[in-house]
Amino acid sequence: MTDYPPFAVTVDLVVLTVRADALHLLLVRRGIPPDQGRWALPGGFVGIDEDLPDAAARELTEETGLPEPVGHLEQLGTYGRPGRDPRGRVVTVAWLALLPDLPAPVAGSDAASAEWVPVTRLSPGLLAFDHDRIVADGLERARAKLEYTPLAGAFCPPEFTVAQLRAVYETVWGTRLDPRNFHRKVTGTPGFVSPVGRATEGDRGRPAQLFRRGPATRLHPPMLRPEP
Repeated sequence: MTDYPPFAVTVDLVVLTVRADALHLLLVRRGIPPDQGRWALPGGFVGIDEDLPDAAARELTEETGLPEPVGHLEQLGTYGRPGRDPRGRVVTVAWLALLPDLPAPVAGSDAASAEWVPVTRLSPGLLAFDHDRIVADGLERARAKLEYTPLAGAFCPPEFTVAQLRAVYETVWGTRLDPRNFHRKVTGTPGFVSPVGRATEGDRGRPAQLFRRGPATRLHPPMLRPEP
């Protein structure tokens, strides 16, 4: 039998939410070496008898005190460049979570603190390990998902207005959208949203119809990003 060198498997989470009209990323301040004191993605080692989705949910809870994801969680990618972790040969499976606005996280496990950090505050070299690359991949995945799927609703509360949904697109894409065209696309795309049957007070006191996420998993036609 051929012997193979041992290696460890971790999970890291790119957790995004929209709060205060800005796209935020969940980061933890590392409380232990390596890179003690630096910002990093929440995550950790996978248990020997643990499935990867279970490890991702567990680490999110342990390191932040947040509940298990209530929005959307999907596997983002696998990162295994030799030397990416000074502790040894470590391969990480990254996950992308899109969540509605949640309370401030509470650090736990090996994290000294946890915060929602505006994406606009990120700069090259800020994060430990190769987390800059993972975050960049996660942000692009999230922006692309909004084009072809109705997952923008994962950033919203269970019931939302079209204006609230448009604000998500504008925040994640960093652009302005025409309100009338957006409303027509959202309500005219089968399965994108479903009306609740009630209205709330909208801008300037005008009633705004409430919606919830529809049954569609893909948007036909897609909601393409404006050309830069």
